[in-house]
Amino acid sequence: MLRLSAFWLVSVLLFLVGSIDVEALGETTRPFQIGERLTYEVSWLNLTAVIAVMEVAPLEGTRGNAVAKLVGTAQSTPIITKFFPIDNRVESELDLDTLVPEHMTFHRREGKKKEDIEYVFHQKEGMVMAVRGGTTESLPIPAGTQDIISCLYYTRTVLPPNPGASLKMNVYHDKKNRPVEVRVEAVETIEGVWGKAETVRVLVIMPFHGLFMNQGNIRVWVTNDERKTPVRMKAEVVLGSIVADLVDGFAGIGSAEQKY
Repeated sequence: MLRLSAFWLVSVLLFLVGSIDVEALGETTRPFQIGERLTYEVSWLNLTAVIAVMEVAPLEGTRGNAVAKLVGTAQSTPIITKFFPIDNRVESELDLDTLVPEHMTFHRREGKKKEDIEYVFHQKEGMVMAVRGGTTESLPIPAGTQDIISCLYYTRTVLPPNPGASLKMNVYHDKKNRPVEVRVEAVETIEGVWGKAETVRVLVIMPFHGLFMNQGNIRVWVTNDERKTPVRMKAEVVLGSIVADLVDGFAGIGSAEQKY
């Protein structure tokens, strides 16, 4: 069967970024703030299969407000849980000055599969320590490497909303450096539970297959405003397509009221 939770990973890889040198970013220049919480319904063949949540939480520690904890969760709906339960959680510690990850954990629970993954990023040294399946190893990474959730927030900040703009990026996942290109296709108005919103349509091109079971292309619609909120995502799979729609956390989008 299709591993429906795979699209949740797509939903945190929607806006990807390459190894770009950026100056320290002030809080007012970031489209996201601590406290942001976005909830998506992920559907396949018109069946709501997964509820995915992405949240920016404070991280207690000696560095104060310099680091945030990005939390992504994916849980199967009751009808899916009956035959293929999904309960995944990703946490990433993000340096808010450089917007690169320092530490990521991934607790994957899909069907009978249980797996815990941990990455410790040493960005200045160009290395990552990967802990998986009881083994630990250090592997090289390019400068500015992102993980599967930090890339969303980095690119929301730096990708220009102009048609024709593009970025190339490196995301480290599954003990490999994954090359991805992002292109801004067009500005268009779409409708959803938030009402009508002017959005920027982005195409994510991945030159590898199997990781997310798509054909290499994912489209994302992000609001054309200062928040740059991803409101819709669509990926082609072997049978049909998978769509994620924002259903909560859309304060300021269209005519919808805040639902936090």
